[in-house]
Amino acid sequence: MEVGILKEIKKNEYRVSMTPSGVDVMANHGHTVMVEKGAGAGSGFSDEEYMAAGGVIVDTPEEIFARAEMVMHVKEILPPEYKLLRPGQIVFTYLHLAADLAQTQALMDSKCVAISYETVELPNRTLPLLQPMSEVAGRMSVQEGARFLEMPQGGRGVLLGGVPGVAPAKVIILGGGVVGTNAAKMACGLGADVIIFDKNLERLRYLSDVMPANCKFLMSSPMSIREEIKTADLVIGAVLVAGAKAPMLVTREMISTMKKGAVMVDVAIDQGGCFETSHPTTHLEPTFIVDGVIQYCVANMPGAVARTSTLALTNATLPYAQVIADKGWKKALADDPALFKGLNVCDGKIVYAPVAEAFDMEYSPMQM
Repeated sequence: MEVGILKEIKKNEYRVSMTPSGVDVMANHGHTVMVEKGAGAGSGFSDEEYMAAGGVIVDTPEEIFARAEMVMHVKEILPPEYKLLRPGQIVFTYLHLAADLAQTQALMDSKCVAISYETVELPNRTLPLLQPMSEVAGRMSVQEGARFLEMPQGGRGVLLGGVPGVAPAKVIILGGGVVGTNAAKMACGLGADVIIFDKNLERLRYLSDVMPANCKFLMSSPMSIREEIKTADLVIGAVLVAGAKAPMLVTREMISTMKKGAVMVDVAIDQGGCFETSHPTTHLEPTFIVDGVIQYCVANMPGAVARTSTLALTNATLPYAQVIADKGWKKALADDPALFKGLNVCDGKIVYAPVAEAFDMEYSPMQM
């Protein structure tokens, strides 16, 4: 199969969808891997490294889209690329369609085969291709929250861990999944007072057994969030409904009761965000102010640590990309129910129910 590795065009996105070692694996399986010129530069991988691994350097994305049977990105397909998609072409990347009607319609119009990293789901309900970036984003959420709590960034001037004789910061984490757990590990390690909210009592019991003593656990409800958020220094939105729009957990009215200079980090922004006032921001302009509260809503957080993120992403996605290339998408999906759940749009139809529900559009279940 001819596979295309595209250079990311989203603002401040430095990741690449495959490392040279991944290209080497694909080439050894008999596949031609075209890599757009400079695609790996932001992650520290040169064109020469890709060529040494068996890749073919291609000057333009137009050539890759025209030739490749499968194109791979890290982030979603963006408007300049819509017209380049071809019927039957496999698109394998993070799509986050439930928060992006324009992209969903473009994928339908192109009649391509859109397989989304974030909805590939194992029988135990884990999301193997989303997990590595969720781990990165969860850890970064505390790092960025701590930075914006500093006064030069407009924050309250609070050190997360405090010092002897001075109380630590209060950190609220909404969601006890992969993002929330990794955020809690970082915040607890820095010495903050941490509260994790979740609706799953069994998950809270598990976290209670494995997390340190400075981490507390509360059953999530609008009332409990409303009360605790008033005294929070940092709030991290870490909720996820696989493939669907994120639930809105923090209202504008709740934000108005928070301390001035507190910080909110909405990691769920890729799926529409879980704070009422959230809207996507960039690494160059990461924050905005709502009622004196700093909101950080960067939609590609892991892109800021591109080297780590690219290595982690390739570790997870390469086996799936390889099997799609080896078998073709139909047999690969038929043989693997987890990968089948990654199929979101095919031949002009939405075949993943949460995306159809998000836009009140027709859902066309697909049989393999």
